[in-house]
Parts: sequence; structure tokens; C-alpha cells
Amino acid sequence: MGQLVAIVGRPNVGKSTLFNRLTQSRAAIVDPTAGTTRDRQYGKVDWNGREFSIVDTGGWVVNSEDVFESEINKQVELAIEQADEILFVVDAMNGVTDLDDHVAEILRKSKKPVILVANKVDSNEWQYNVPEFYSLGLGEPYPVSAVSGYGTGDLLDDVVKKLPEASKEEENLEDLPKFAIVGRPNAGKSSLINAFIGEDRHIVTDVAGTTRDSIYTRYNKFGFDFYLVDTAGIRKKNKVNEDIEYYSVIRSIRAIEASDVCILMIDATRGIEAQDVNIFSLIQKNRKGLVVVVNKWDLVEDKSQAAIKHFEEAIRARFAPFTDFPIIFASAMTKQRIHKVLETAEEVYHNRKRIIPTSEVNRVLLEDIAAYPPPANKGKYVKIKYVTMLKGAQVPTFIFFCNLPQWVKEPYRRYLENKIREHWDFTGTPINIYMREK
Repeated sequence: MGQLVAIVGRPNVGKSTLFNRLTQSRAAIVDPTAGTTRDRQYGKVDWNGREFSIVDTGGWVVNSEDVFESEINKQVELAIEQADEILFVVDAMNGVTDLDDHVAEILRKSKKPVILVANKVDSNEWQYNVPEFYSLGLGEPYPVSAVSGYGTGDLLDDVVKKLPEASKEEENLEDLPKFAIVGRPNAGKSSLINAFIGEDRHIVTDVAGTTRDSIYTRYNKFGFDFYLVDTAGIRKKNKVNEDIEYYSVIRSIRAIEASDVCILMIDATRGIEAQDVNIFSLIQKNRKGLVVVVNKWDLVEDKSQAAIKHFEEAIRARFAPFTDFPIIFASAMTKQRIHKVLETAEEVYHNRKRIIPTSEVNRVLLEDIAAYPPPANKGKYVKIKYVTMLKGAQVPTFIFFCNLPQWVKEPYRRYLENKIREHWDFTGTPINIYMREK
């Protein structure tokens, strides 16, 4: 099970730069203008074999002229509430400010593990400003430079050390499929869950986990036996004015990490939107199985095959390059095709677990490789001699042994993946392809 780390602080302390450094990406926009980060960014960090999710938040401000101030502050509060650990970023060049004191007070009340990060230590002279931040009462400040990467290794060592381990209840869950129903607000997640378990509730058994957001519900009827990772309806009563779009993604991180297969709900009456793509990207980053359910199909007037084909093409175009996943047009309210949703999710789960014998893999794929070998690079020819499928991996993983693995580029990897999908059924699940030197 993964964990969630939130980056918080006032504007212009380098939160987005640190996010990009830790995720090794350029996902967050970096600009000296205060308030640049309004939409939250989510990423994965892998450090010394430990993986966790990280969220970048907007700068905490008070009494400003920014019309987004209250919304940004609410989302920062949400991130603090949902996170397992918090990185509080301050500016070593400017020292302690009133806003820093204000954020520190909120963090002390949260009772969450906090790591104080003194950013912008871009040269030795700024090191002398770091002790000033002890006054915030949050422990020893870590001097780092998000721009150059100075100090980030030690910082990550401490981050993974303070992250909570997976609970014993979670580890002891039976070896059954875990399906998460995710999607933006009002896409019909609650309706689908009610359609699944609203009747004959005596067959449903709740399994308590220590995760605040993922509740496992055992479902064992109609020939199915799996855990439903429920994300619907577990909202604190005192959070009535929160940003539900942001909340849905924060909660989706938890549910996605806890699952094997994600059932992504899309509202047929509104079409595919940016939030759907955000949640899809989370599923992809976590390498989970995917079933797309176009819900509320009963409310759509044009149900022709042409309309279905157009909708499918639009979804696959937005989710490209990963397009090998099932799409089901259903209605949670009328229970149209909900049985098909469960059947398909179970098929995707088995696709994730599928193992192809090494002899068959070599017999089939070496023929495809001989018919279309890797392109030569600077007069050097890549020769793939042997292929095997890794057993026990979370995701179907193929290893190709060759003489020059560094010369095999992404287009040829896609060719190999397409051939694998052409010969064997891996619908709905990502595939890992690695090149190793023979």
C-alpha cells in the first residue's frame, strides 16, 4: 500500500520546483508569480525501493487580493488532512515570515509528521540562515536546493523513514481481487456501489483497515468473490464547503493504490472531461488494471452503434497511448450491464496475473522480431536473442535479452507491446518491457 505526502508552504518558496525534483518531472508549472499553482499536481516518487504518492499544493495566503485565495487555502487544508506526512517548505533567503508562522501553527495542530524543508540554499552563504527556522517549533530544518538537487537525497531518506508501514489488517487481507470504483463527483460511483451491494447485504462483510480512506467490502454473490475498495460517502461532516473536485482526486489516490483493478466511471451526459483524464493518469502511474464504465447511458437519447463508436474513439483518443482497455456502456440506476462490469473487471484481474510459458514467448515473439528487427543505430545492429516473462510481478513484465539494450528506443518497445497484445489477452492491464544485456 502506498502513502501520501503533501508539499505545503506560502507562495514562492519553491514547492513546485521541489515537486518536479522529487518526481523527476516537469509536471508542475514554475513561475515567480504568486498563486501560479492553483490546480493540484500529483506524482509518484520512488526512492530506494520505496514508492509513495506526492501532491503539490498552492501557496498559503491571507488577506490578499487573489480571488482564488480561499479556494487555495481550503485545498491546502484538505491536503494536510489527507496526507500521511507533510513537507513544509520555507525560503532560506527570506527567513521566517508571518505566513510561515501561520502555516506552522496549522501544522502543529494537525498532529501529522512534518519535515521542515529550508529551500533555496543555492550557495553556502544561505546555510547560515537555516537555524532561524527552529523558531517554528517543527524540529530540525533540512537545507535543500530544489533547483540543483542539493540535500534532496537526505530529505528523501527521512521522508521514507517516517512514512507509516502498511497495516497488518491490510497485509492479511485474503488473496482476492480488489476493485476500486473511481471517478469525478456525480459520475455515479455511489449508485454503482449501491447497485452492487444495496440488496442482500447479509452477504457483504466489512473488513476494517487502518487506511482512513479505503474501506474493503467483501462481495461474494452471483459467483463473484472480491473486495470492493469503496471511496464513496466517507466524508467528514465539518467539510461541507470543500472543493469536491480536489477531494475526489485525493481520495482516488488512496483507492487506486489499494486496488488491483480500477473501474473508472464517466458520466455519459457530460462526456469525457479533464478530471477523468487526471484520474486515468493516476491509474496509469500506479500501473493498475482499468475498466472504463460510461454510466447514465439510459439518459442518452442517441444510443446507436455510431454514437457508441464515436464515444469509444473519443475516450481512447484522450487516454492514448494506452488504448487496450474495455469500455462498457451501463446504467447504475437501471442496473443495465452492471453484471458485465463485474465480469470484465474480473477478466482484467486475471489478465494481470497471466503467465505465458517461456518456450511459447520465444517461439512467437522471436518470429515477429526477425520479421521486423530493431532499427540500426550508427551502423550497430541490435540482436534480440531471448525473451522471458517475469513470474510474480505485479504487472505483466517481459524481459528481452539483447547485445545493445541501450539502442532499443520507445517506438520499437511499442511495437513489441503491440505484438504481445496481439498474441495474448492482456486487455485492461499495462505491460512492462525491459531490455537487458545478454
